[in-house]
Amino acid sequence: MKTILSLFLVLFVFTISAQTKTPKTKVIEIKTSVICECHGNLITKLNYTKGVVFAELDLESQMVTVKYKTKTISDSQIHQIISKTGYHADAMKRTEIAFKNLPACCRDLSAVCTGDD
Repeated sequence: MKTILSLFLVLFVFTISAQTKTPKTKVIEIKTSVICECHGNLITKLNYTKGVVFAELDLESQMVTVKYKTKTISDSQIHQIISKTGYHADAMKRTEIAFKNLPACCRDLSAVCTGDD
């Protein structure tokens, strides 16, 4: 009887632990403040970050889609990277020093993007 009870207990614990496992990868969408075609710095930074599988930006909606490995990097770390690149990331405000270092067209809608800024 003890053996049967032990077996049921092991199966129960295994079932519970299997249900609470974190997925290996996750995809999130983050609203940014990117306004021009020079967003390559942000996407390059994200794509070369350890744990990021891919990052892409829809400039029209200003949404960055990031697929990442949950054991390597977190949502909040991705938000911080975007912020430290000079852009807002959802509710997280951009770092002003990084924003001031962006090309003029990335800071002002009236500026012309030449790619040389």
